Order: sequence, then structure tokens, then C-alpha cells
Amino acid sequence: MSLPEADTPLYNHPLPSIEEWLQNLGCKQNSEQLHCWFIETANWKAEITLEVEELTVSYLNAGEGNSNLSRSFPYSLSRGDIEAAVFSGP
Repeated sequence: MSLPEADTPLYNHPLPSIEEWLQNLGCKQNSEQLHCWFIETANWKAEITLEVEELTVSYLNAGEGNSNLSRSFPYSLSRGDIEAAVFSGP
């Protein structure tokens, strides 16, 4: 399956395309909670959750006192904008 153009809002992507996109970026799907994904890079790790109206990212141990730092992105943003924001890290 090919992905829509990067400037396409995420809400115009079929779910299999979003899942393919996340896999291509190195994310691993939670086998019990299929809407949850995990990624670990050399500098940070995060859980990505596909909510009803937005994509939520929780950077683990990235906040003050090693707390989690969460950000939400509405599906009306383009895939390219979400990718740039999420995968640049906390």
C-alpha cells in the first residue's frame, strides 16, 4: 500500500496507511492495545496513541523529574507536519 502525499491531512489516510507509516518510522505496535505504538531512538523513547480525534505522543521520562511529556496533534494536520513534530523528539 502506498502512502498519500505527506501534505495530506492525517484524517485522509486509511488506518492501514497510518499503521504502515508508523512501522516505516520504526514504531512497534502494542499487541494487546492495537491503538498504541512504541518507539525508541538513541535519544528518547515514546508511546504514540491513536485517539479518536488526535494522535497523542508521550515522551517517556523526558519531562521535569523524569516525568512523561505529552503532546497531542489533531488529525487535521498533515502527515508531514505530524512526523516533523513527533519524530524530532521532546
